[in-house]
Amino acid sequence: MVAKMRAVGIGGCVVNATQESDWERVDMLVFRFPDFIHPSYGVHPWFADTVTDGWDGRLRQRLLAQPQASIGEVGVDGWVEKPSMEIQREVFMRQVGLAAELNRVMTVHCLKAWDEFFRLMDTAEAWPEKFLIHSFGGSLEVAQRLVKRGAWFSFSGYFLHERKRRALEVFKQLPKDRILLETDAPDMLPPEEVIAFPLSQKINHPANLGSIANAFERELGKGILGQISENGRVFWEL
Repeated sequence: MVAKMRAVGIGGCVVNATQESDWERVDMLVFRFPDFIHPSYGVHPWFADTVTDGWDGRLRQRLLAQPQASIGEVGVDGWVEKPSMEIQREVFMRQVGLAAELNRVMTVHCLKAWDEFFRLMDTAEAWPEKFLIHSFGGSLEVAQRLVKRGAWFSFSGYFLHERKRRALEVFKQLPKDRILLETDAPDMLPPEEVIAFPLSQKINHPANLGSIANAFERELGKGILGQISENGRVFWEL
């Protein structure tokens, strides 16, 4: 997979953990591909109820050991019934505090929980300077509020499906210097005509980023990829 990503011009891959059991696996990838894998450690809201005593201290130590690591994937999700929002909120806010304290980029998952997310932003003691809302599918109104708070937004190839056209229309109205692209592999498979590297069982290959970028440029106009490439580099090298 790494060889195929390099072959299409991808210079690095951000690998987000979703729970503590992922952290060591991310470390193994960094050890094997130190010039390519950018680690991101965190606890996803779907797994907020899996944390054990001292998890946040262990996360802090791992982040200190990896000065270029980001925090993710973290956030809140109102679509799932479990874990409860109370549990999600506690785990998320501890990670927000670490991101602010250590000045790390934070990759955020937020689904059907924007009111809760803004409430947490307003009540947090500190908030990281830069944070990414990954696979942003919210409204233009939500996006405009987030822009004012310093958010960046990543576009997933899944939004190239005709039924997801509304998300694409929102991205057309966002500041171009706040947009990044992602695959969210192995999830968020793009339309069949955009899939350059098919895998069995409808799994998304990360090397599909190149064809996703080309399709995105066709929708938003020539020149957009240069802005995304440059600002994405700055974003991850914060």
